[in-house]
Amino acid sequence: MAQTPQQRIANQKYAKNEERKKGKPEYLKAKKTSEKPPISKTWIYIFIFLVVGGGILELLSLFFGH
Repeated sequence: MAQTPQQRIANQKYAKNEERKKGKPEYLKAKKTSEKPPISKTWIYIFIFLVVGGGILELLSLFFGH
């Protein structure tokens, strides 16, 4: 037997109330959280700046160096 619209609404209200009391299940929590990278973007940018800057300085010293 199919649910009537009133039953569906009542079931949704009940599910929300139970979720509020108990909290969300772990398998639903895991979907929404994203893993953090082991290093922040700031450190990645600093690393790229140092590598690229060092490469540019090395090229300049090859062309204009002693």
